[in-house]
Amino acid sequence: MARTTRQRAAVRDVFRDLEGFHSAQEVHARLREAGDPVGLSTVYRAVQSLADDGELDSIRTDTGEALYRRCSPRHHHHLVCRVCGLTVEVAGPTVERWADRVADEHGFADVSHTLEIVGTCSACRGTARAQAAPSGRTTA
Repeated sequence: MARTTRQRAAVRDVFRDLEGFHSAQEVHARLREAGDPVGLSTVYRAVQSLADDGELDSIRTDTGEALYRRCSPRHHHHLVCRVCGLTVEVAGPTVERWADRVADEHGFADVSHTLEIVGTCSACRGTARAQAAPSGRTTA
């Protein structure tokens, strides 16, 4: 666990007020707006350190950008909407058993894993259906 610096504490405080995933640039902008002169590279180091310590979850966008959010304390996986980015934490006991079994079969110990299931959430599917419907027509 990394030592707590003023900057690390400030980054942690920003995430307490945020919902969902956010980039280091967004966190940096919030800190600057609040009058904190912290540098962007310091924010990058802080979010990575908080993620390494399990305080933040991280995911990668299709473009490779890392996004972060405050993490729940239990081990979990993510369902991620590819359209709007909605992310839902889910437990995966079947995945846990499978990972342990595969690791054991290959002689691995002290394993860890991450799992992200990417799809389209119901709200975005509804929007897509509404946009695809012919305008001005009604069905009986």
